[in-house]
Amino acid sequence: MQSIKAFNGITEKSKKAILKIAKARLYERDKTLFFEKDQINKFYAILSGKVSMARYSGWGQKRIFFILGEGDLINEVVFDELPVSVMCEVFEEAVILEFNKEEFLAIMEKDFSLTLNIINSIGKKQRRLYRQLKNTVPIRMDKKLAAKLWKLSRDYGVSKGDWRLIDLKITVTYLSYMLGSSRETISRAMKVLLSEGVIKWEDKSLFVHEKSLLKYYRD
Repeated sequence: MQSIKAFNGITEKSKKAILKIAKARLYERDKTLFFEKDQINKFYAILSGKVSMARYSGWGQKRIFFILGEGDLINEVVFDELPVSVMCEVFEEAVILEFNKEEFLAIMEKDFSLTLNIINSIGKKQRRLYRQLKNTVPIRMDKKLAAKLWKLSRDYGVSKGDWRLIDLKITVTYLSYMLGSSRETISRAMKVLLSEGVIKWEDKSLFVHEKSLLKYYRD
């Protein structure tokens, strides 16, 4: 439980209370944790693995907003009593902690540090959404893709000499969900970046040259 960022700096009493109500479950890849408009009474945190947060447009196009990983909270907004506005799917096999919402709220009421950590987690997601909105201005798809890959490299990259390996099982289809575009369009944009030498595929793994990728986006 120490890996859950929102539980850092809270009282020992709160930690014991959280352990008492926590239930850990293993989820396989592509398992759906909850659907958009579900009314749920559970609060989730990621012990290991990754999940994606997405929703479908009115014409059935999927858009992924976040990929969340170890230590992240999934659905802080459950506390507003409204149906969820996104769906949650397991991106990589994950162990997820679940808590009864009312029991967790009772712990929050007695520990301001825990409450503040929850607020900060919500704020972080909000800032990420603002950045995504900023990137919806009319620019070429290859530049949008460059920006997205740079961010994924920052969040999930592993240094490999001058390159960074994006340590995700990423596909062109998933990138199309993230950017709200067709697979064909993303595939064409990917070919442009490959030809520019700012990204490369090796053994089905995606590598990016961060400085070159950022320069390509800004030029």
